[in-house]
Amino acid sequence: MTAHTKAHGKHGDFAIEAKGLVKRFKSGKSFIEVLKGVDFDARHGDLTMVMGPSGSGKSTLIAALSGLLRPEEGRVDTLDVDDLWKLSSGKIDKFRLDHCGFIFQGFNLFPALTALQQVEVVLKFQGLSKGDAKRQATATLKEVGLGNRLNQRPSALSGGEKQRVAIARCLAKNPQILFADEPTSALDGENGQIVIRLLRRAATEHGAAVICVTHDPRLEEWADRVIKIEDGIIISDERRTPNPDAKLASH
Repeated sequence: MTAHTKAHGKHGDFAIEAKGLVKRFKSGKSFIEVLKGVDFDARHGDLTMVMGPSGSGKSTLIAALSGLLRPEEGRVDTLDVDDLWKLSSGKIDKFRLDHCGFIFQGFNLFPALTALQQVEVVLKFQGLSKGDAKRQATATLKEVGLGNRLNQRPSALSGGEKQRVAIARCLAKNPQILFADEPTSALDGENGQIVIRLLRRAATEHGAAVICVTHDPRLEEWADRVIKIEDGIIISDERRTPNPDAKLASH
């Protein structure tokens, strides 16, 4: 299926195509099936919302799509890789480093590093020189509105600012696929709106396939596509026109 997915695709080209994903977890002497033969795809330039209640399988789905959690059955064709799960664990790690960005609910920042260093460290892992990493990290932090907070450590940043550092760390590598797991759940309306606009920009301006897992219905207005999952099964899949002027009310 490599003829279908595109490593550097135009808006609308497939970035991921997954078929028949099954994931089970052991519970006592039995197994719980969390994904039940899920088919999924995502396109460059789209912000795709995967929505569902807690325990529906949505976080397990993006873990399987991104090479973090091996499914028992099914395949994931992504960018120029034909069946991600046939690669060695080292090659899967390299694929994530080179092509994917991750944004989590808990920010996952290093307490001892400044905002600038948080972003620089990922770019150095990718092989950028010290000078290039600093320039790119600075530019990306300015893009997310943190140009005046470059030298602050997480303890001096608000929750919204921490999430923007995490987004800058993700965007600085210019990922073709961006996975966001509940990126606004810990934020108030104002900061949540900043975050969802940055995800929207990553799709529209950077051409990334942005896959956002959330149970927050306030985010639907920004999406190109809303996929709803319950009990390990996709129950609806709707394309829509995003509203760039949508407002995210406070909780």
